[in-house]
Amino acid sequence: MPPKSSDSSTKKKVLLTAAGLQKLKDELEDLRTHGRKEVAQRLKEAISYGDLSENAEYDEAKNQQAFVEARISELEEQIKNAEIIEESASGTVQIGSKATLQRVGSKEEKHEYTIVGSTEADSIAHKISNESPVGEAILGKKEGDSVKIQAPGGEFTYKILKVS
Repeated sequence: MPPKSSDSSTKKKVLLTAAGLQKLKDELEDLRTHGRKEVAQRLKEAISYGDLSENAEYDEAKNQQAFVEARISELEEQIKNAEIIEESASGTVQIGSKATLQRVGSKEEKHEYTIVGSTEADSIAHKISNESPVGEAILGKKEGDSVKIQAPGGEFTYKILKVS
């Protein structure tokens, strides 16, 4: 079997808004500057306690170091494979769009979502992934369209009230 290629063209693109890309870059810079320094300081302090074989502080600092380095690597890969989502005024739901949905049969149940790439998804901020059931169902749809969404609680029908 031939070795797997690490060519970036075979990597999955990471869809991000410009703000989402900047957030990743800021986190990466913080980890490279402050995160690594904090870990190095913890390691230095733990080593000063002596006997490393039974030194919980040393073990925890090494684990934190591994976490920081893994996160740095992950962020570098995401940034390298980032594809910026351009906002468009096409009137159809796409990544970067805000969509207001209302459940059919309910006057009160309205939801406003921003469609983002999976890296930026944040349910608390009402940012849903284009790969989520709702995101997939409304992509490419227009204001006034109705969509059926399969969710763990069953199938629901929503009407798209507004796209911006």
